Amino acid sequence: MCIKFNNRYIYGGIALLENNDNSFIFELMLIAYEFLFEELAKYLETHLVESKAHWLRLNFTTVYQKSFQNEKLQELQKWSNDIMVKYPNKIFDSENFTSLQENALVSLISRDDLQMEEVKIWNRIIEWGIAQNPGLPSNPEDWSYENFLALKTTLRNCLPLIRYFQMSGVDIIDNVQPYQQILEKNLWNDIMKKLVTQSLSVSSIILPPRIISAPTLPTRVISTPILPTRVKDPFSMVISDEHSAEIASWVDRKDHAYSVTNNPYKFKLLLRGTRDGFAKDSFWNLCNKQTHLIVVIKVKGTDEILGGYNPVGWNKLAGSLSIAKSCNDSFIFSLKNGTIQNSILSRVTVPKNAICCNYSYGPLFGFKPYCVFVMHKNFNQDKMCWLRNSSDYEKSIRNESTYINNASYFSAEEYEIFQISKKS
Repeated sequence: MCIKFNNRYIYGGIALLENNDNSFIFELMLIAYEFLFEELAKYLETHLVESKAHWLRLNFTTVYQKSFQNEKLQELQKWSNDIMVKYPNKIFDSENFTSLQENALVSLISRDDLQMEEVKIWNRIIEWGIAQNPGLPSNPEDWSYENFLALKTTLRNCLPLIRYFQMSGVDIIDNVQPYQQILEKNLWNDIMKKLVTQSLSVSSIILPPRIISAPTLPTRVISTPILPTRVKDPFSMVISDEHSAEIASWVDRKDHAYSVTNNPYKFKLLLRGTRDGFAKDSFWNLCNKQTHLIVVIKVKGTDEILGGYNPVGWNKLAGSLSIAKSCNDSFIFSLKNGTIQNSILSRVTVPKNAICCNYSYGPLFGFKPYCVFVMHKNFNQDKMCWLRNSSDYEKSIRNESTYINNASYFSAEEYEIFQISKKS
């Protein structure tokens, strides 16, 4: 290896990655760029994208933020945006959206394949711009010329990327017109012309409509791509093939985990939080009365992946009524990942209390007086998921230091529910 530093060269050195965890490699890459060791940094960046994509997905928020803090991280930026254009709600509906860096926002809305309505992009861009100018009045009708000029200056790199001529007339009048002063006068006049008749010529640049993919069924069949150059999407944004093989071995009560190639189960995706929503209604609409369900959760702010297996399913009941469903084979778990050194399996110990059904909640493991595993309201906000110590299951699947008053609270950064079945 030869590295240039301050017009001098450092010769020699071997970078052995096999015995280092992925978080170390990621941090080493950032440090290498900082110290201008660009050959090493580029090698590490390529290694992460090509060989450690699953780890990058599990730590997506951190990877996304840090990749746009250094303009040289082009491969990671493109990798991140390739995911974001498919799941834009992960950023645009995030509580941290207004703190997004400008270069990350610009690179995303410049993509023709961003899977999002143009009017929603416009509204979120306006919201982001207003957040960067906290002194603006709450009602734009009360704004002065200086107020509009401040917003226009903030959004100068975003406004040319909006597809104004692809919006409906209602969207223009209701959403764009209140902020027309931040647009160039000629552009606004051209927008008005096109609303009158599409046949009128205009001088403004008309960007092409975004390429919105045809809607797909909520399940995905994983198969070998027909074209050798086509890259298939990951089956999960939370777990890896190794994780699914380990879960399958628990389902079959094996002493040793199945290998990836020997996994006897298919994992069919029923629900994904960033695609279908994190509220209980999405859960009940897609999973009611389904059986053999695997729930997996990426815990916000940690490396943890928590989950459970419910072979008998949940049934939607009227009102706030709770019932228990008996099951001998359910379990909850924590998976090895990142800094989490070992997986934890906790099987049901009181079968009659294995599963709880209550329409006011999402998935529930355990029963009265306390469920051991609870998902409530919006699972990705305000620590609306929690674990409790209970005799219904063998043991805790989270570190005891996270428990306060016998409960450990957390939020879901992402969650998925799979239905498993034996492969033919």
